Amino acid sequence: MIDIIRSLFSYDFAARALLAGTAISICSALLGVVMTLRRYTMLGDGLSHTAFGAVAVAAALGWSPYWFTLIVTIAVTFLILRMNLDSVNGDNAVAVISTVSLAAGIMIISCNSGINVNMNEYLFGSVLSMSKSDVRISFLLSAIVLTAFILCHRAIFSVTFDENFCRACGINTKLYMDLLSVLTAITVVMGMKIVGALLMTNLLIYPAVSSMKLHKSFKSVLICSSAISVVCFFVGIAASSLFGTPAGSGVVIANIFVYALSSLISVIRKGGR
Repeated sequence: MIDIIRSLFSYDFAARALLAGTAISICSALLGVVMTLRRYTMLGDGLSHTAFGAVAVAAALGWSPYWFTLIVTIAVTFLILRMNLDSVNGDNAVAVISTVSLAAGIMIISCNSGINVNMNEYLFGSVLSMSKSDVRISFLLSAIVLTAFILCHRAIFSVTFDENFCRACGINTKLYMDLLSVLTAITVVMGMKIVGALLMTNLLIYPAVSSMKLHKSFKSVLICSSAISVVCFFVGIAASSLFGTPAGSGVVIANIFVYALSSLISVIRKGGR
């Protein structure tokens, strides 16, 4: 596997895509931990399907898919959160928006044969096909996400575990929740190029739940989740090059294997006590 990755780095286009994919994987892992702890796991699924629908609209209109999709996804994130994601209305909103966006995207693609954007790259992921502009945008957005997360990690930690107490202490919890929403939307749009809209939730959730099986502290979970996400990304890319399979599905299967392994380790630990 190491030889395959090394050979890929010998090509400039592949090296840029792999580095961008690494940055996106770290962003997904960090935000996935927070989303999992707050039980917002379905938000990622809804946003990824929304992003696919937005890509289809942009492609049909001849617009730049990246920025239009980013704006639409952020707007939908705020809409869902305003409906209170913890309530039944919030769950319904995610389900409705998710299915409608995906169906609309497929319908638009079917009715517009002149679309010059490869929609399969957004539906199933294709990290090695990222253009220079895609890579530059991914690096820029990843830097923004990571910087914001690092600078606000203490407040994010507090709001994640006890929002009511933070509100009573005078902390503007709404501000930090809105920040997390924007960062999640950005990460979902970036991650579509790795695993696609259909599997984006995996990139957010599996590294988080796997690391929670192995560690208890918030910091340890964040670090472990990031490491798992990056390793699974490279394993998926290597499997794709070796067996000729889609890179996105390889990343997903690698994450599933790690989750199964971490679950086994957790069971063994509990049995030894």
